[in-house]
Amino acid sequence: MNRRTKHHPSVGLARLASHYFRFNLSSNMAYSTSFLIQVFGMALNNSAFVVFWFVLFDRIGGDIAGYAFSDVMLLWAIAASGIGLGVVLFGNAPFLSRIIYSGELDVFLLQPKPVLPNVVMSRMVVAGWGDFIYGVILFVSTQQVTVFGVLLFALFVLLMAVVYTAIRVIYHCVSFYVGNAEGFASLAGELIITFSIYPGSVFKGASSWILHTLIPAAIVTYIPSRIFQEFDLLSLIIVLGADTVIVALAFVLFRRGVKKYESGNLIGARM
Repeated sequence: MNRRTKHHPSVGLARLASHYFRFNLSSNMAYSTSFLIQVFGMALNNSAFVVFWFVLFDRIGGDIAGYAFSDVMLLWAIAASGIGLGVVLFGNAPFLSRIIYSGELDVFLLQPKPVLPNVVMSRMVVAGWGDFIYGVILFVSTQQVTVFGVLLFALFVLLMAVVYTAIRVIYHCVSFYVGNAEGFASLAGELIITFSIYPGSVFKGASSWILHTLIPAAIVTYIPSRIFQEFDLLSLIIVLGADTVIVALAFVLFRRGVKKYESGNLIGARM
């Protein structure tokens, strides 16, 4: 008697992610010159900020609110590689509002796959490779590299990629209720990037509270950078717990939003 093997949902999700990654990468690599230009251009653009911070610290001759040059570069390394990896793996997240209000979500609802992962993983933003590579190079060139340090950095980059995507999804879910919220969600995403790459200690009072909640830059870069410099298991557990809550919230809000979704006229088949 033959029995069909049942796989855990996470196995199916991993296979879906692998399929989209290989398909998107091969599609973009078909235009290798354009691929390399976008990757190199993004890395070169980011490099200008290293020069800015180097000159600034050289002029000051000390630290900024307790952050040395290498500390700021660690923030940049985690943020750049994490955000880059996020749009490489989940490149449709920045366009989620457009997909919702234009009716393109119909296509994904017709497929027998988890809707949210299927949507966000179906595109790759090529320039993200430039961010990712730039962050890795910055980490290697400005930090003391150890095996444990590399593992921590890899963990924080992966968490940044997943959590930043989840935060984007949360804000784009506003489109289920008010129509086109693309501008609002894009602004929220840009604010997270902006605040994640500046020393967290310069923000006090209400702004500090916002950076721990509505724009959780503290969770994705500030606290991870402190853990990297001085490992603390409790802080790591808190970060993992907060990240889990954010990702779970993204799934809950998206699922509720889909229930309110009023289908557009676009019905198609996705090959």
